[in-house]
Amino acid sequence: MTRNEAVTFLITQPYKLGHLLGFTKLTELHNEWIIDMVKGRDDSTLQAHRGSYKTTCVSIALSLIIVLFPNDRTFFLRKTDTDVKEILNQVQNILSSSVMRYFVLCIYGVALDFTVSNSNELLTNLCQDAKGASQLTAQGIGGSITGKHYDRIFTDDIINKEDRASKAERDKTKLTYQELQNVKNRGGRIYNTGTPWHPDDAFTLMPTPKKFDVYSTGLISKEEQEELRSKMTASLFAANYELRHVASEDVLFFNPQTEGDPTKVLHGIDHIDAAYGGDDFTAYTVCNVVDGKYYIFGKLWHKHVDDCLEMIYKYHSDMLAGRLYTEDNGDKGYLAKEIRRRSPIRAFTYHENMNKYIKITTYLKAAWKDVIFVKGTDIEYINQICDYTEEAEHDDAPDSAASVLRLLWRKTA
Repeated sequence: MTRNEAVTFLITQPYKLGHLLGFTKLTELHNEWIIDMVKGRDDSTLQAHRGSYKTTCVSIALSLIIVLFPNDRTFFLRKTDTDVKEILNQVQNILSSSVMRYFVLCIYGVALDFTVSNSNELLTNLCQDAKGASQLTAQGIGGSITGKHYDRIFTDDIINKEDRASKAERDKTKLTYQELQNVKNRGGRIYNTGTPWHPDDAFTLMPTPKKFDVYSTGLISKEEQEELRSKMTASLFAANYELRHVASEDVLFFNPQTEGDPTKVLHGIDHIDAAYGGDDFTAYTVCNVVDGKYYIFGKLWHKHVDDCLEMIYKYHSDMLAGRLYTEDNGDKGYLAKEIRRRSPIRAFTYHENMNKYIKITTYLKAAWKDVIFVKGTDIEYINQICDYTEEAEHDDAPDSAASVLRLLWRKTA
């Protein structure tokens, strides 16, 4: 193999390199991940479910960077020093393999050798940097990085279940991540991989993630998914496999049925749970009953209801919805009057006397196995329902869904 052929293979077909190294379950999806890790320029975030081989891809990418960009300085950060050693050992094993040594010989005409090799640093004879700095430096979050500088920075699983349970841990992780910006060289890059654990974890500081949940990769069969689900709590499965946040172990709703036929919701009734300021959301629900199933189209906005009305009018029209309902407890019927004034929609009010938690558990929970969210429903709407507990900070979507289900129960009773 010529030098150019070897370089081209490593840059364009790294998942096939993985196969040669024994990582035979890597797919073309992983090929895309590794290529982006090695050749991408902008800061980036990859969230992928447990068992998706994302850390294996990181190990291959780190090895390729050492070989293809030998003068670059790379920093690798994980949660603990113990986690770091696992990856450093894997990178060293990849570089020491007969497969990688063959490619190094084709590209450079020399045998690869380590001049520094320990649990925190790797340096090979391919590096021609006169400073003699390690090509790869790795450590856990507890170590100091002040005063250091790197061309490439990788974080892998620096957010875990400790961040979910502890605000102090979340703050520590955030401070460490913010410090990475100070050690990144001009023109450098930070690449993050992991799974989310808390709505306010360090992912909030990172670029918007590219998400690959268990339903999208095809790496875990439905039978294996159900077996995994049966062995752990709903919140743990949500974080590790669905890349969702679940507020606590007391959640009522999981495994939502989605991607339903939007035509099934036509001619249904709709409901608005209105926000009038503060931190509330405006939730809008259209629901129809077809063959005993409750088809729901839901939207959620972190806005005052007045700023959502034009969109609601459009969805109401598109869905050929009939009556629209909203409670009058907070606004004395203002919203319904405004809707009737500004549109031809038949808006009705009702006075809410039922405890919200009881309403949600009585109607939405009871019907959950027959609830199907149609295509076009906001994922945030579904997630707010799946995160709902009696102590939930936000309950606008489940409240709206339960309210419209109660109306339909009365209608069909």
